[in-house]
Amino acid sequence: MSKRVLILGSTGSIGTSALMVARQIPERMRVVGLAAGTRVEDLEAQAVEFGVGHLCLADESRASALQGKGREIFAGAEGLVEIVEATKPDLVLVAIVGVEGLRPTLRAIELGCDVAVASKEILVMAGEVVMKAAREKGVNILPVDSEHNAIFQCLEGHQGGPEEVRRLIVTASGGPFRTWPAERLSEVRLEDALKHPTWKMGQKITIDSASLFNKGLEMIEARWLFDLPMSKVEVVVHPQSIVHSMVEFVDCSVLAQLSTTDMCFPIQYAVVWPERLKNELKPLDFASLAKLEFEAPREADFPALSLAREAGERGGTLPAVLNAANEIANAAFRNRALSFPGIWEVVEKTMQRVEHLESQELEVVVNADLEARKVAREICGFHGG
Repeated sequence: MSKRVLILGSTGSIGTSALMVARQIPERMRVVGLAAGTRVEDLEAQAVEFGVGHLCLADESRASALQGKGREIFAGAEGLVEIVEATKPDLVLVAIVGVEGLRPTLRAIELGCDVAVASKEILVMAGEVVMKAAREKGVNILPVDSEHNAIFQCLEGHQGGPEEVRRLIVTASGGPFRTWPAERLSEVRLEDALKHPTWKMGQKITIDSASLFNKGLEMIEARWLFDLPMSKVEVVVHPQSIVHSMVEFVDCSVLAQLSTTDMCFPIQYAVVWPERLKNELKPLDFASLAKLEFEAPREADFPALSLAREAGERGGTLPAVLNAANEIANAAFRNRALSFPGIWEVVEKTMQRVEHLESQELEVVVNADLEARKVAREICGFHGG
């Protein structure tokens, strides 16, 4: 059966990978809507190739360039919600970086659409709200991040429930500075941080990988996706990025999911789940794998993990504050307005300064996000992001 899929963030790295999947399995994946940020020409080309008549551009000033016969055009933050309502797809793939994906995700759940989550921020900010809404509506939240998709696969068919899971082991490449001594991190340049050793991604997530904030966010995301306390979520560095994550059960058995580094694997699995489908992706050649290495992360030198664990354990608005502060600090570093260690410093200071509230109600979380951005900008003296 073919699934009708709406892709939010179609011109980014996840979105373009999703369209690669659509090309390979056209009989199972029909693209019914596309949304992008500012890349009008890329969105136009995608719409023509896939015959898509529902389009959204976050940049309202350029949305008129998409006008065409037989098309329905949406724009801005409201447009992301409206295109969900207009297409009513079987599956919404949310691949928008940042907070903008939260409202269309909740609207998709209200309409009974399954959601494939590639945006960590949604569950970091409002995991309790999103997962509760999904349970009430009987909607599936399908992880697309390679790490969470791996855990999802390892748990498939397991009937014992969360109490039989000893720990979730999220793997990290370690980024480009895994072997750098701590004193050298202040010398990191933007060009250095954008050289990810194994994955090709957008700039924001590549910097998050270098700082290990992506793993911190993934820890919080895993806590909500799989209904486990933060104490059962751990990170291990695995430079080869072949083992995408593991699950250890209470009997000390460990299941792992392995594949080559290609986001098409988890995207296809989310689209065709609960089935598996033959594809043209590159299989693993175990004979050519020299070795698989694992090591503990250097949390003292890369404090993103400890900051994220604190936010995840305290809950309430603190994860939203952590995420918002990181977005501002990340943008400041990308604009050469902040040092690399300054990313961690800005996030820590923002978490200390913004009032912590226990509530995860949507309005409270959004307000905490806005306040954290304001405070983070003041701390680093950067007014972009």
